[in-house]
Amino acid sequence: MSRPPFEVADVVRKAGSRFRERYRASLTWPQVKVLNAIARCRTAALGGHRDQCSRCGHQVISYNSCRNRHCPKCQTNARDQWLDKRQQELLPVSYFHLVFSVPHALVPLMWQNKRRLFALLFSSSAAALLEVAADPKLLGAEIGLLAILPTWGQTLQPHPHIHCVVPGGGLSTDHCRWLSSRSNFFLPVKVLSRVFRGKFVAGLRHAFRNHQLVFYGECRLLADEKNFAAFLRTLFQQDWVVYAKPPFGGPEHVLHYLARYTHRVAISNHRLLSVSDAEVAFRWKDYAHGSKPRTMTLSPEEFLRRFLQHVLPRGFPRIRYFGWLANRARKNLLPLCRLLLNRQPPTKPIYRLQTNLPPGSAHSARARCTSSNDSPLPRSFCWNADLYVPMTPRDRLLNPATLACLFPCLLELCPEVDKKLLCRFNHRRPPPSQHRLMHTFQAFVVQPPLSSETTPATDAIENP
Repeated sequence: MSRPPFEVADVVRKAGSRFRERYRASLTWPQVKVLNAIARCRTAALGGHRDQCSRCGHQVISYNSCRNRHCPKCQTNARDQWLDKRQQELLPVSYFHLVFSVPHALVPLMWQNKRRLFALLFSSSAAALLEVAADPKLLGAEIGLLAILPTWGQTLQPHPHIHCVVPGGGLSTDHCRWLSSRSNFFLPVKVLSRVFRGKFVAGLRHAFRNHQLVFYGECRLLADEKNFAAFLRTLFQQDWVVYAKPPFGGPEHVLHYLARYTHRVAISNHRLLSVSDAEVAFRWKDYAHGSKPRTMTLSPEEFLRRFLQHVLPRGFPRIRYFGWLANRARKNLLPLCRLLLNRQPPTKPIYRLQTNLPPGSAHSARARCTSSNDSPLPRSFCWNADLYVPMTPRDRLLNPATLACLFPCLLELCPEVDKKLLCRFNHRRPPPSQHRLMHTFQAFVVQPPLSSETTPATDAIENP
């Protein structure tokens, strides 16, 4: 791509001083830092280095960049590094693109409470997706998603919304299966809209009761409890827009979309048509009339005012992950998703009953209790009788169902029930009240793969 003829830095250099004088009372320190960084980016003010051709000796001076995330010229390296990491997380499934937006009446309040309400916008949209997807009548799966927060529209006016990129499916509640959605339909947007609205308004009410919101200017009347309650009622009377775009064709299309969207700023330099002391002209798309291209002309001060509206609070992440893509769950659940997708569906149930293993068989000779010191498995793999029912996310990662998916054909029921219980109960025979436990206690040992004549099922439960 060729270098654009005009840059946002040109506007800052031409009208930056006039803009500071005009809006000195309302400018925040992060906005001033963005102005200074854009004006000095890739100039001698930040230093640089000299590049010399090894053949002809031609020298070129390259100036350093500001690396500010709101600078239009400093997003390429950050975007490429981020995409390299995301490429390792893509799954061989179709991806869906959903957009969550809020009513225009909320915009002034959100701009006065950016950190609090932008975070609420993230959490409400993600919670709506996770809750609706977990409904057994719809998908019944635990999903993962990537959420991105743009705060601008094509004309640089405030338009906060969330873009969600979601794989077409998720994990079952026991983490044993991958549940795929339909290829052309993910979740009903009307249901998502109502759930999203309810969660966001509930978060607003909670923040108001805990005195976590501030009110200035046109929002000052909302500081009164009755006025705020009436404001919330008007929000419930509106339909909140949740838009589902056509699904991506595959992982390669997801990367193409993310490459041009995730690290964008309010306006790129390539959209600028002219810059002068009196006006700034730029291109924009009129989505209300079929994305028709149009031209808008603003004064430099008004252009900078609109641009700086979209400076995020310091340290606020604009890209977040939820579900099994969240940072604390991705390490364990993403490999499980990949294994479940690559694994062929079993022809028989994963669990089958087996109560007649001969004590002297080869399986019995190789079996060891997992509580023994010479066990081939770590001690954490010795469970109680009821752990095969997933109760918490932490337990779910270690239950037999998950292991059966991770290592098909490599787990076998230990037939030496008495030996297991001797180890489990400190070398004491269990009393009669624990007789049922003797039949349901589970212990797994590593076994060589089964032959082709046997089914790839896992013997995991023994009935009384």
